Amino acid sequence: MKLIPEIQAAHGEIQTLRRTIHAHPELRYEERQTSDLVAKSLSDWGIEVHRGLGKTGVVGVLKRGSSARSIGLRADMDALPIQELNGFEHRSQHDGKMHACGHDGHTAMLLGAARHLAKYGEFDGTIVFIFQPAEEGGAGARAMIEDGLFTKFPVDAVFGIHNWPGMPTGHFGVTEGPIMASSNEFRIEITGVGSHAALPHNGRDPVFTAVQIANGLQSIITRNKKPLDTAVLSITQIHAGDAVNVVPDRAWIGGTVRTFTTETLDLIETRMRKIVENTADAYDCSVKITFLRNYPPTVNSSEEARFAASVMKEIVGAENVNDAVEPTMGAEDFSFMLLAKPGCYAFLGNGTGGHRDAGHGAGPCMLHNASYDFNDELLPIGSTYWVKLAQKFLAPM
Repeated sequence: MKLIPEIQAAHGEIQTLRRTIHAHPELRYEERQTSDLVAKSLSDWGIEVHRGLGKTGVVGVLKRGSSARSIGLRADMDALPIQELNGFEHRSQHDGKMHACGHDGHTAMLLGAARHLAKYGEFDGTIVFIFQPAEEGGAGARAMIEDGLFTKFPVDAVFGIHNWPGMPTGHFGVTEGPIMASSNEFRIEITGVGSHAALPHNGRDPVFTAVQIANGLQSIITRNKKPLDTAVLSITQIHAGDAVNVVPDRAWIGGTVRTFTTETLDLIETRMRKIVENTADAYDCSVKITFLRNYPPTVNSSEEARFAASVMKEIVGAENVNDAVEPTMGAEDFSFMLLAKPGCYAFLGNGTGGHRDAGHGAGPCMLHNASYDFNDELLPIGSTYWVKLAQKFLAPM
């Protein structure tokens, strides 16, 4: 593994920043203390700082030479509404809030890179360090873009990375094309006519109708979608009634749809609406369907994915880089940045949990788990990746 010596030497400083952030988690659009820490660190290192994009976002700008080329490097800062089970020293000090997805580590890795590039970096162009709020359900990437991120700080390409539990520590995963799915949710409200359960013919049963709709929706995946077009339609909620001898007036169904392409998503939504409306009509019930498109699929551009993979291989060796990693049906709002600019999102192996300090929770070290902790061994690896990526992208012509 070819890590930058100065970054390795600064590991203790960056680890302290990471653990400070972990101990003081803040939810989406509340990242004020985290933003203050990021802004102060960047400013102390002589990096130009801009605040307020996406409410609590921070942007650092570092320019050298005369080239007009520029690169964006993005880390997310927000935590999750989870009660941490870990008991080690840097556990969350805020009840009901926890860095259970590693955004503390993502922020620290980018800070480590910013520190090195400000002190030692040789490149020709501009590096835009993007510290983003509200990835966890708040579409902070979109909010920063709407506040002028790429008009005020134009970049030729943008890159992001996420730690990945289960992948060996220090291994990278990347692929051309889709790497994460779109995230969408639906709610189907069915209204019938209530009746005594012993006299169901006097009513119009919304529960029976909900069951028929639920069954019908699965036909979209098996009979309407092309088998090679990956998609998930999961019904996760069915709510109705509160008595065993009463057919209620109303029922509702909720769930999620995940796809790797907008075309497949369009097909699923269109078919859902037709099945829902016609099924309800068949059983003399009325229906309302709400379909929300939250995050689009995260799709890497080919050139940038290959470029990122080449940098990864220089650092950890080709045998430790999977440049055709299997995409996940999870979602990520970095997708909005990839709609605006070419770029690449990648995974960095977080191991299986053996790195955790004594006193960790009994659960697995998985994302969104109350026993999770970021692996600090990744800090110099991630920072080295960011530095070499930026310097190679902005190498003097």
